[in-house]
Amino acid sequence: MATKILLAQADTPAPTQAATEAPGHVTADADFPPFDTTQWSHQIIWLIIVFGILYWLMSKIALPRVGGILADRKARISKDIDDAVQMDAQAKAAGEAYDKALAVAKGNAQALAQDTHAKLADETNAKRHELEDDLNGKLAAAEAQIAATKANAMSHVGEIAHDAAAAIVQHLTGKPVDQSQIAQAVAAAHG
Repeated sequence: MATKILLAQADTPAPTQAATEAPGHVTADADFPPFDTTQWSHQIIWLIIVFGILYWLMSKIALPRVGGILADRKARISKDIDDAVQMDAQAKAAGEAYDKALAVAKGNAQALAQDTHAKLADETNAKRHELEDDLNGKLAAAEAQIAATKANAMSHVGEIAHDAAAAIVQHLTGKPVDQSQIAQAVAAAHG
């Protein structure tokens, strides 16, 4: 059966250009339709209709949307710039307030340090004077005690010298010494 179909196709002649064209519309000597002056009126009417519709679509739909988008964008940019300027001013004000607060804090800290230094210096001076007075009192008492001890010792020097001289003379000579001679010698040495 496949052989019969192939044979039937081989017997059929190939279509020609005249058989494939629509009858009566286009001939071999016809112009290109856009260049055919007889059809220009139709083309101009359709051109006006298409451009009218395009103009209406652009003016009523597309361009207002684009204009709205541009206006929104411009407003947003303007608002962002205004916000940035405002935030910059706030940041500068905050920086100035911080600098002022820092200066006040430094001044307070210096005043506190000076007050503390003066208070400590006054307390130290008071304690030093108190300690000096206490030490001067103890020094005066010690000097008085030394003077009393020295006076007491000096009052006994004559007796000690008398006893020592008597012991030395007796030790060297082996004889008892006359106490009146020793008293005269000690008195002469003491002056």
